[in-house]
Amino acid sequence: MGQTFAQKVIARHAGRVTVLAGEIVFLKPDLLLSHDNTAAIIGKISNELAQYGVFDPNRHIIVLDHVVPAADEKSAINHARIREYVKQFHIPHFYDVGQGVCHQIMMEKGHVQPGLLILGSDSHTCTYGAANAFATGIDRTEAAALILTGETWLKVPQTIKIELSGRLAPNVTAKDLVLSIIGDLGADGANYYSVEYHGKVGALSMDDRMTIANMGVEMGAKNSVFPFDKVTQDYLVRNKTGLELFETVWADADCEYSHSFTYDMRTQVPVVAMPHKVDKVVPVSIVEGQKIDQCLIGTCTNGRLADFAQAASILKGKKVAPTCRLLLLPASRTVLQQALDSGIMQTLIDAGGILLPPGCGPCLGAHQGVLAPGEVCLSTSNRNFKGRMGCADAEIFLASPLTVATSALYGEIRDPRNERSDKT
Repeated sequence: MGQTFAQKVIARHAGRVTVLAGEIVFLKPDLLLSHDNTAAIIGKISNELAQYGVFDPNRHIIVLDHVVPAADEKSAINHARIREYVKQFHIPHFYDVGQGVCHQIMMEKGHVQPGLLILGSDSHTCTYGAANAFATGIDRTEAAALILTGETWLKVPQTIKIELSGRLAPNVTAKDLVLSIIGDLGADGANYYSVEYHGKVGALSMDDRMTIANMGVEMGAKNSVFPFDKVTQDYLVRNKTGLELFETVWADADCEYSHSFTYDMRTQVPVVAMPHKVDKVVPVSIVEGQKIDQCLIGTCTNGRLADFAQAASILKGKKVAPTCRLLLLPASRTVLQQALDSGIMQTLIDAGGILLPPGCGPCLGAHQGVLAPGEVCLSTSNRNFKGRMGCADAEIFLASPLTVATSALYGEIRDPRNERSDKT
């Protein structure tokens, strides 16, 4: 019997030829990611750090992105502690405030490569599966142990196969596709599974794949991964990741899957996830006319240039409804610069958009764009839990950049297929 993608990567990093699903193995991951929570992580092991130091400074990547710039004294102190740790232990891969969201930075800066095993103290670390890596989130205690020892354990996940066919229709996006998959499987339908995407994946750009992989954890997945192909290679070359470093991995043709599902992308329609569950997914047509107070385009899920370009194609020469706020949150400084240079960001600002600094911003409710009781937000982010954007008495709907941009024009949820877009 062949091995799945997850089995192959885990076996390789455990020094084994094969591993079995459900088996617990000890291994050394290639990289550890942390963000603003680095201060809390190193606080757990301050004495041990003083005595033993960091196992491998090159393996620890830190990005300050959650509350940037610092919104209060507590956040500022956290950032200062992290900068001191970076200086004391000579951590080379440190990205200070304003560089962007950790997951976008990891991809942009060439840290993610095919076949790597990457662990991060953030649940959306699974984003890197877009580039054929095994990537998953861990808790702060596990991260602390990794800093000191470079070793941890994983249970080998079973695998779900998702076969894609066809191509997405105009004004239908990868965000609609992944929300539909989550709606079908449920928020716990892939708990501790690795999810492999097969079939017509060439029809999806790297941005599309990042959106889909990013939301793997919203169905409970341990890992969400795409095969290495020309799309992957072209992206990595553009980001100056050396081709000689690539060690691609993919499932054997005769491996065993726990479940298999097939999706024809031609039949996909624009959808939204309704409050307060990511798997409460319905076609946009079901909720058309729902009043909204705030729109958010951005975050690590949909904050890339292509996402803003889609929004600009809808909003060019138009104005956001006076009853609605439109927040623009680039996933990185690079994305922001690209959007400025191309005129895309100016188009969105002219339409009434409010530009925020690259980072997590309103997504987690800790900084910027907090909702008031009774308010409704339509967002391209990945979670709509109760209280997620800072107020337990507000509501969040999740949708694609096209749906959010179209809805911002009217101050109510609208189907983007009914709005003329400007592709010029």
